[in-house]
Amino acid sequence: MAFPAGFGWGAATSAYQVEGGWDADGKGPSVWDTYTHQGGERVFRNQTGDVACGSYTLWEEDLKCIKQLGLTHYRFSLSWSRLLPDGTTGFINQKAIQLDKVNLKGYCVWSLLDNFEWTQGYSMRFGLFHVDFENPARPRVPYTSAKEYAKVIRNNGLEGHL
Repeated sequence: MAFPAGFGWGAATSAYQVEGGWDADGKGPSVWDTYTHQGGERVFRNQTGDVACGSYTLWEEDLKCIKQLGLTHYRFSLSWSRLLPDGTTGFINQKAIQLDKVNLKGYCVWSLLDNFEWTQGYSMRFGLFHVDFENPARPRVPYTSAKEYAKVIRNNGLEGHL
């Protein structure tokens, strides 16, 4: 089997399975952190994602692997509880958005919402905007989620960073 010229090879991560650093730099507990830390026979051999693949601290090694594989696309996943430790927009973890001088303020909910669409075979549309795929102009109408997300951006002084 041959792939067409210009075919894009990619990989993706899922925060809990690869990130590690479960309580580092102000990260709050995720649902999975709480669940696996309760012990018992909930998870095979009482394993947790506390270290996982260690991508939080070994990200430079991950980049080397991406380059070594020759990937042209990579979907990065970051735990929401690292950005929003208490689960609300009332407190944004400044350490998470300034770590290694990488401005993560532009990290948006699209990847999360895209996953919802993916699990539905893209038969359901989530996201920030409704796109009319029947119209060749593809007009976009903001969902309530877009308006709420805009409030998060405004209320946290993020407008100039997107």
